[in-house]
Amino acid sequence: MANLKEIRNRISSVSSTMQITSAMKMVSAAKLKKAQDAITAMRPYANKLTELLQNLSGSLDGDSGSQYANNREVKKVLVVSITSNRGLCGAFNSNIIKGSVSLYHGKYGGKNVDFMTIGKKGNDILSKKFNVVANHGEIYDDLTFENVAEIAESLMQRFTDGEYDRIDLVYNRFKNAATQIVTTEQFLPIIPMEGNTSGSADYIFEPSKEEIVEQLIPKSLKTQLYKAIRDSFASEHGARMTAMHKATDNAGELKDQLTLTYNKARQAAITNEILEIVGGAEALNN
Repeated sequence: MANLKEIRNRISSVSSTMQITSAMKMVSAAKLKKAQDAITAMRPYANKLTELLQNLSGSLDGDSGSQYANNREVKKVLVVSITSNRGLCGAFNSNIIKGSVSLYHGKYGGKNVDFMTIGKKGNDILSKKFNVVANHGEIYDDLTFENVAEIAESLMQRFTDGEYDRIDLVYNRFKNAATQIVTTEQFLPIIPMEGNTSGSADYIFEPSKEEIVEQLIPKSLKTQLYKAIRDSFASEHGARMTAMHKATDNAGELKDQLTLTYNKARQAAITNEILEIVGGAEALNN
């Protein structure tokens, strides 16, 4: 009967776990709807602003470009890894860490590479082996454009001061609740649009094209970083909802298996007791 007691305790434990994972799934589903609406509404604006900026930058003369478009020899690189502050979201954080480390060993192998983390999970892992210059996990406590703009300004300042020659973003781009795409995106220097930009000559710019670009670039960079963090935020809730859904299903299957095992063991114990009673009765008769 001690074995039956252990099985009952495990069934009770699995049932409690299933209730927790089910509740976490519902919470993530509610938060996902709001985060998904925010990133879906923001993407067209951010993409059009980036396209306009690249088009204008590509049509400028080489010596009149912005300081943010200055392509220097790449010696020092800053990789901004955008993760989450909490776990229980499957491979969401580990995929970003793997992508960041692969940049260190692959594309930028042999160069001086530092990391900036946005999210506690990324900082906890990367800081053990690599140089993490800053962590901004507190951004998720109040995720607004103004707070993200401060981080973007510090990145722009590091680039213009010559502290880094290239800055890349690594984040999860939201596709749907079950799919997050690990994306590596060049933040600085800005990438001019490839191809023919002569069509811009049909427009009259007031004030000059250079002044417009100088005003658009900081706004576009802040929007780009805000969109990446918003993408990651929505992806986090999607990944957690999917992970908790799978955990709930697995807990249900385990509970069914334990219940079946419990019933078999209980039936075997009852059968043994009946056999013992019948054997004792026959012994008395004899």
